[in-house]
Amino acid sequence: MRNEILKYERIRNLRIDRGLTQQQIASYLNVKQNTYSQYEIGTLHYPLDIVIKLAEYYNTSVDYLVGLTDNPKPYERRK
Repeated sequence: MRNEILKYERIRNLRIDRGLTQQQIASYLNVKQNTYSQYEIGTLHYPLDIVIKLAEYYNTSVDYLVGLTDNPKPYERRK
């Protein structure tokens, strides 16, 4: 049995916690809903530009989204 949170589960949990639909996030990312759905279930790896957009949208770090840290607080960003 797996106890770790998989990186794709984080984007799903962030979306659900904010009461958003897959279609809303897919539209923001300019991808089809089916493509976004595949990101969430892990059948399709999301590219770096998508990870960056999601981190900015959810005000978190890329490291959090890809599972390198459990701290969702974002780093200070360059202006």
